[in-house]
Amino acid sequence: MITWLHEKLKKLLMKKFKIVFALLALFVISVAFKSQDVALKQSMNDGKEVYAGLCIACHLSEGQGIANVFPPLAKSDYLMDDLDRSIKQLIEGSSGEMVVNGTKYNGAMPATGLDDKDIANVLNYVRNSWGNKGDIVKVDKVKKVRASLK
Repeated sequence: MITWLHEKLKKLLMKKFKIVFALLALFVISVAFKSQDVALKQSMNDGKEVYAGLCIACHLSEGQGIANVFPPLAKSDYLMDDLDRSIKQLIEGSSGEMVVNGTKYNGAMPATGLDDKDIANVLNYVRNSWGNKGDIVKVDKVKKVRASLK
């Protein structure tokens, strides 16, 4: 009888341990996501300032651009399709034809002169505003792309 009771208690404790472990794992995961959310929000706030000082003249306040002249960033397939390309365009500028949301644009954007942190911040802002939803862009990613251009 004591052995049976001992086995029952042992199984019960193992179940409780598994539950506690699972809850602890969920807590750690939720803290990690919350931390990333906080980092993204801070980066977006900083990026909004960069956008207001540099990008807003052509892409306008809601990222809508100017029809047939400056492409939209709002709900932009072109922006969201290729992060490396977006980083390169901010570093080097761009010219020539591009198709954004089915419309052809053939203009030029000068190099921005932004540092890696400002590029990450402004991309976090535009890639998570006006109907866009993207993963966080980290400074290390920008550095890696910049290094590949040399």
